[in-house]
Amino acid sequence: MNSASDKKTRRCCSREEVESRREEILRTATELFAENGFSDAITQTLADRLGVGKGTIYRHFPSKRELFLAAVDRVMRKMHDQIMANIAGVEEGLEQVARGIMAFLTFFSEHPEYVEMLIQERAQFKDRKRPTYFEHRDVSVRRWQSLYARLIAEGRIRDVPVERITDVIGNVIYGTMFTNYFAGQVKPVSEQAGDILDVVFHGILSDAERGRRRSREVLARVLDESITGRPFRENPQPAEAAASAPSPPPSS
Repeated sequence: MNSASDKKTRRCCSREEVESRREEILRTATELFAENGFSDAITQTLADRLGVGKGTIYRHFPSKRELFLAAVDRVMRKMHDQIMANIAGVEEGLEQVARGIMAFLTFFSEHPEYVEMLIQERAQFKDRKRPTYFEHRDVSVRRWQSLYARLIAEGRIRDVPVERITDVIGNVIYGTMFTNYFAGQVKPVSEQAGDILDVVFHGILSDAERGRRRSREVLARVLDESITGRPFRENPQPAEAAASAPSPPPSS
């Protein structure tokens, strides 16, 4: 025979109930950390706001550190989910890039408390070799690098290392997110995303200037080959560059 307490235990310990309670704790903890920082009283304040005992918090997160890092991890998972939802079903590669940038900026614009969490992690946990943001980025960036490799193979974008592309775009939107938070967002997200895409896709040089630069590069290549007798290399390996560098004058 099942007692009422047995039914309550099973109901409270169901997977759905545990996940729901965990999500509620993390959502509320994020709000409190953003409001009050990494304070000693956060656990009691969190329990009071949720209407539970501190023991309930500790059953899910044995320490304040684990609670905070789990909350930051939740931020990054939610960001990833929003970006993927915005590019779902889109086959056109450049449109995926545009939608991804828009989703990223929108996510943090709508949730400034998430930016605060990233800042606090860097301030409070200097012992961590890799902040949570970059742990997630290291995984998700592979998908974007595959996309850029495909676009290069299709002749849609320049043949440059995909790591350079993801680093530049990632740094631009990362910096924009923090600038919006610290200095205030002076433009709608749609305009910011449009500005970034315009510069990334089209650059800042005019067609005429690009033509002049190509002419100078061709001339430099010809001169280099005639002087050194070796084929011109735009990006020589370090050993090659060292070998071709002029020798220092002998010391007296």
